[in-house]
Amino acid sequence: MRTSPILTLAGLVVGLGAFAAGLSIGEEKKMSERVYELRTYTTHPGRLPALEKRFADHTMKLFEKHGIRNEMYWVPTDEKLRENTLIYVISHESEAQAAKNWDAFRADPEWHKARDASEADGKIVAGVVSVFMTRTEWSPKK
Repeated sequence: MRTSPILTLAGLVVGLGAFAAGLSIGEEKKMSERVYELRTYTTHPGRLPALEKRFADHTMKLFEKHGIRNEMYWVPTDEKLRENTLIYVISHESEAQAAKNWDAFRADPEWHKARDASEADGKIVAGVVSVFMTRTEWSPKK
């Protein structure tokens, strides 16, 4: 059976993209199937520095421990939001796995200890918004 030149070229492009990214073709496919979670935290007044410290010192390590990949963290440049908002993206193998990851994270005694210590002088987080996303086929690869 003869293979179409277009299919051959498409396979080559996928293979080269995975190679350039340092991934095997199987790893490239797995990356494209990941579920990304966009999370926006609003803090109580004056508490953003405490949240940033908790993430830097504890939360990010605990996320990784429980299968949650840290992707990127931001603070807004907008004058009204920059004092009390943290925005970040994490990723999971799937949405079902995300639920398991979060359950394990929330049950971790190390998380409870870090959270309680960081909130000794008051609650930090006033609200959280979470959105699950998948990467489009045409999205640039990392």
